Amino acid sequence: MRDDVLAGVQQLVPIADAENLTMPQLALAWVLQNDNVASAITGGSHPEQVTSNAAAADRKLSPETIAGIDAALHSFIETDGAMVGATTPKRRLR
Repeated sequence: MRDDVLAGVQQLVPIADAENLTMPQLALAWVLQNDNVASAITGGSHPEQVTSNAAAADRKLSPETIAGIDAALHSFIETDGAMVGATTPKRRLR
């Protein structure tokens, strides 16, 4: 809960609004499009949350939206291959 991280996350609000997504939906859509992620585990405390999460699974974010997310969080996203793995899960499955 650092101030710089919270400020970066707040930059995502207009991006989510522009995509007509909630913040959790934006996060889930980003995770599902990230080549470094093999799967996402979701859930919810209420049926509405599960339904909302499922709706995000069909969303494809534009390259501009991905770039906006990356710009907002650039100092918090790990891009060092040695830290995240030499290859993405999709490449390991080939």
